Amino acid sequence: MFLGHFAVALAAKRAAPRASLGALFAAAQLPDIVWPVLVLTETEQVEIHPGDTAFTPLHFTSYPWSHSLLMVATSGVVAGALYGAATRQLRHGVVVALLVVSHWVLDWISHRSDMPLAPGSGLYGLGLWNSVPATLAVEVGLFVAGLLVYIGVTTARDNAGRYGFWSMSAFLIAVYLGNEFGPPPPSARAVAWAGLAGAAVLLTWASWSDRHRDRRPPETQAVGSK
Repeated sequence: MFLGHFAVALAAKRAAPRASLGALFAAAQLPDIVWPVLVLTETEQVEIHPGDTAFTPLHFTSYPWSHSLLMVATSGVVAGALYGAATRQLRHGVVVALLVVSHWVLDWISHRSDMPLAPGSGLYGLGLWNSVPATLAVEVGLFVAGLLVYIGVTTARDNAGRYGFWSMSAFLIAVYLGNEFGPPPPSARAVAWAGLAGAAVLLTWASWSDRHRDRRPPETQAVGSK
């Protein structure tokens, strides 16, 4: 899943209003930030197999350290504890931890049976990616819902907060559609480098645009976000 991870991070702004959107994005994407490094060091493996599922040409051969439930939960606890201590907001730390774990849950829904519970365990997955229409409906629906929650609890302070946020959202959708309808990537290393570069751009973009948005007073927040 791709847009779905960003969707839950956007919606999490309701529960953690003072948390940076960049931090929330990083938490929701943490396994996918660690994974490219492990691919580049050949600790984990991915292959390019067009048709492996209907939605993606990526065949995830092995990724027990970045994507097993045990390791994701462990990294979630660590990330949550560090962020909670840094911000002195226990609630924000809990939200960050839950966002990290949500990554495994959403991937379990979308992937075929390649998601481990722990290194060396059996593999699981519901296989949403076997249907392009279902995948698009679920991911785009989640993303729209996340956007509605986010704009329901924040308001742009200036043009940077307005256009910066919406241009970032458009960029995410463009990347998502490009990955689906564009040609398969040339190699696993290209996927890994693109993942690292994309994460750096998006986390910086999200943090910057979020700094230019204010929390709406409770009485003016959208009804659906209460």
